[in-house]
Amino acid sequence: MCGIAGYFTSLPTSMPQPDFGAMLQALQHRGPDGSGVWHCKSKMASLLHVRLAIIDPSLAGKQPMHTVDGRFTIVFNGEIYNYLELRSKLESQGLTFISSSDTEVLLQWLVHYGPSSITHLRGMFTFALWDSLEQTCLLGRDRFGIKPLYYFEYASTLLIASEIRTILASGLVNGNIEANVLAGFFQTGTVPDPAALVHDVKMLPAGCTLSWKNGVSKIACDTSVTFPCPNAEISWSQAVKITREALLDSVEKHFVSDVPVGIFLSGGIDSTAILALSQIIGKKGIKTFSLGVDDTDLDETDIARRTAQHFGTDHVEWRLDGTEARKLFDEFLSCIDQPTIDGFNTYVVSRLARQNGYKVVLSGLGGDELFAGYRSFTTLPKLQMLVRLPLLLRQPLAFLLGGLASKPNLQRLASALMRQADLDELYDVFRGIFSAEDAAKLVRHYLSVIPTTIKFSHLSQQPTMADSISVMELSRYMRNQLLRDGDVMSMANGVELRVPLVDTVFFDRVATIPAKFRLKLGKKLLLAAVPEIPSWVTRQKKRGFFFPYEKWLETPEWAELFTLASKDIPVPLPNWYQRWSLLVFDQWRKRNYLIEENHLAVA
Repeated sequence: MCGIAGYFTSLPTSMPQPDFGAMLQALQHRGPDGSGVWHCKSKMASLLHVRLAIIDPSLAGKQPMHTVDGRFTIVFNGEIYNYLELRSKLESQGLTFISSSDTEVLLQWLVHYGPSSITHLRGMFTFALWDSLEQTCLLGRDRFGIKPLYYFEYASTLLIASEIRTILASGLVNGNIEANVLAGFFQTGTVPDPAALVHDVKMLPAGCTLSWKNGVSKIACDTSVTFPCPNAEISWSQAVKITREALLDSVEKHFVSDVPVGIFLSGGIDSTAILALSQIIGKKGIKTFSLGVDDTDLDETDIARRTAQHFGTDHVEWRLDGTEARKLFDEFLSCIDQPTIDGFNTYVVSRLARQNGYKVVLSGLGGDELFAGYRSFTTLPKLQMLVRLPLLLRQPLAFLLGGLASKPNLQRLASALMRQADLDELYDVFRGIFSAEDAAKLVRHYLSVIPTTIKFSHLSQQPTMADSISVMELSRYMRNQLLRDGDVMSMANGVELRVPLVDTVFFDRVATIPAKFRLKLGKKLLLAAVPEIPSWVTRQKKRGFFFPYEKWLETPEWAELFTLASKDIPVPLPNWYQRWSLLVFDQWRKRNYLIEENHLAVA
């Protein structure tokens, strides 16, 4: 687990060089265990790497890593969980290894089998591979988009990095904000993948490779996250068996590490399932980490503590009140790479893990998306019924809902009713922050331009409506927000966050199960597959891993910060999460302007 960056040009003598020192400094938090910089003799390529040593922490695993003949050089961020199987296959082809790292396996694998072979990689990853003979660069990203990789193309040059702040630190990017993408952020609370908020910076799409040569790039994509036609012959008992075997396999693979592995234990079903399964595969002495808050409706520490005692873990918890959280909040804001309305909880629990000496932790993220744990699975079908009503019924209903000015979600629904929105748009209504109209006003307020309406994602055809909702949750809310925040905020603390329920092999196995079983409401299939989950976990009301932001914002120490961010805003702000999104963007924007004032960016 690391941070990577790179610079490639076909005109080495005429193009300006990046500030490699500033780039490395901007990456440093992602890899406190070491760093490396490599420059090609032709000056056509440079690769940077900072290291969080997990597998083969010896110097043999250091990056940038080269093939023996020096032709190929790689930097890699992530983990390849099936690297031992891949290594065995390569050894059967006569290849030899000088380290026990998954990086060397990835390097040899790509050289031997080519770009299309990333479909055989099981893990979370981004990489950049330079071929000094052909003078080509190959970039790759895992299928679920667990790890981010940004790139910036200009003239005959390609600049890449794990985080946008590293690209900005290069001194080659002006940092201008992309108006349409900002509108997308205000509508959804996150920057829509694969867009980026900085003008001309893009994110490599999940499951894709990018090939670059002589200033020309070409993107090729793997199979997207989609559900095939299910095996209708599968019975409930078979579905339970398939799910349990796939779960055990994935959890075991995610424990591959040369350092201790802990678990984030929220008190909910998903993280408890990960803990229960880890016991079944023989993992003992596990350390678990939980957060508590000063709100009885959201606090899960009692349940998490009881669960930890039940499974015999070494349990650590941290209870936060609004005062202590406010002290941490400025640190959190400084870690944001792109604006988001989430991530503070992940920042704090990752800090807790690192303070206790852990740099690898498992999370239950992905269970709600794959096993119908969200309200979207019940709400969206109802909303679709409403938009299918005759116009004579939809029109007065939309008028009534539109009059409820204090309810922005109902105003968004009113607009959707009048447009007779499809399921794709209704999902944005369900997960939205500001309406498209208010988002446009906010963009004009900040940037003095009017954004154009752009659809950042399109729903592919799925076997059932429930499958469609699952795909949207996986490829939008999870990928754009939960996974991205998980990466940035865990790495800000030098922690690798692993997600066994977001795994390609696991997904492909359970995807064959019909939606009537897999998406049985209340995560019934997951509960049946892991009966070891205690009853006090399964019977509680679903709460989610949230902080009591609304309560905290009423206190003077928080209110002052948010009042400043909301000053002169041209749209109503009835909800805390709308004010939160403005604060996060305002803080991010100020930091971006600071970069320009320090002359690290050029117009």
